[in-house]
Amino acid sequence: MKLKHLLLVGIFAAGSLVNAQEIKKNAIEVTGVAEMEVEPDEIIFNIGIKADNKNQLADNEKLLFETLKTNGVKNEDIKFKSMYQNLYSKTTKFTKSFQFKANAKTNVSKLFEDLNQKWVSNLNIAEIKNTKIADFRKTVKINALKAAKEKADYLLESIGKKTGPPLEIVEIEDYMSDSVLPVAYRSKMANVQMEAADQSVDFAFDNIENIKLKFSIKTRYEIL
Repeated sequence: MKLKHLLLVGIFAAGSLVNAQEIKKNAIEVTGVAEMEVEPDEIIFNIGIKADNKNQLADNEKLLFETLKTNGVKNEDIKFKSMYQNLYSKTTKFTKSFQFKANAKTNVSKLFEDLNQKWVSNLNIAEIKNTKIADFRKTVKINALKAAKEKADYLLESIGKKTGPPLEIVEIEDYMSDSVLPVAYRSKMANVQMEAADQSVDFAFDNIENIKLKFSIKTRYEIL
């Protein structure tokens, strides 16, 4: 029993010594930062249509799909969201809402002009994004890590030391926006009322701000 006890004590002592050695390692802590601007290539819209009865609503829905198709929007890119019937309204009793997406090839100004109809109740932007945003995020994070390593290298080189293996890598998400609005919409963020839309405003993709990605990576390297 004494021998086992001594062995266990020896094991714990050795473990404590290893931990102490790891803690005592000389290290440098640096933060790398990387940024990127990405051009949007897709806009997702919410749109509502209205009617006084079910038959008229069906006709307006058909008109909506035809209008969107004419502007290059595919049926599979149109999604039904909700339908509402107001039994107490003296005018519009039926409304239906959809979501559709347009790509960079879409002439958004012409689309708005074609949708400037009395049966369209509202149109607003749900999201503006880049379809490859996940790949761009990875690139920015990798660049941030490389920047941290580069910083550690030149700082240690200045004092005659070298960068050892990483002891810690911590990701810090400083700022990431997947949703931006066209410059033309800044005063009309909440909703675009089609009947009152300003026809002089250019809603082209070129007027949309770039999506900004920024990441920081905090690292700790052993000093050799």
